[in-house]
Amino acid sequence: MFLLLYQLNNYEPRFYRDELNFIPVKVLIALSVLVITSCSVSKNPLRKQIKLLQKGIIKDDTSYVYSLPYEKGRSFLIVQGYFGVFSHKERAALDFKMRRGTKICAARDGVVVRVKEDSDQGGLNKKYRSDGNNVVIQHPDGSRAGYWHLQKDGALVSVGDTVKKGQLIALSGKTGYAATPHLHFLVWKPDHTRQWSAVATRFQTSKGIKYLRAWRKYRNVSTK
Repeated sequence: MFLLLYQLNNYEPRFYRDELNFIPVKVLIALSVLVITSCSVSKNPLRKQIKLLQKGIIKDDTSYVYSLPYEKGRSFLIVQGYFGVFSHKERAALDFKMRRGTKICAARDGVVVRVKEDSDQGGLNKKYRSDGNNVVIQHPDGSRAGYWHLQKDGALVSVGDTVKKGQLIALSGKTGYAATPHLHFLVWKPDHTRQWSAVATRFQTSKGIKYLRAWRKYRNVSTK
């Protein structure tokens, strides 16, 4: 979708008549894309619940408060939020826009249970999904956090390592299914049948404890 819009916005007609013919086509295609994406939202009930939590309509004062997954004092923009229409339609996950090599920190204490850092492949094609370098950390309550799209050899921890909240664990990149360099962050919890499902989490920010929202910047003020 975004690739199509990029190509449309960068189209350069060779002749004036081509430009006149292209304008209505461009408008129609752009409107069609917007209609399609607005209608193709997730039916997952968690999506509605997260919206209510983000707006403060539902109050939550018992769940764990995570640290933002980068260094204290730094701010990053969320370019895709929970159940985003681009690639998070059925995912309770967050994408933080970051340059390659940005330092990634543990959002919570835990033990490293998975590390992949051997890939140098990535791009806006689903064939790259399995190429995303990542670190997965299991927390004391059994939940896990995943940090995805790390650069090649960008993991700074190993399986079995115990890590502390705020500890440097990796360097961001653009491996796997990724249009631009960013950090893909998500938390899973197991149910009573040991089936894993992603959940939204609260974060400590410079504006208080928040459920994060797309197209907003958040600064890390965690004291660990």
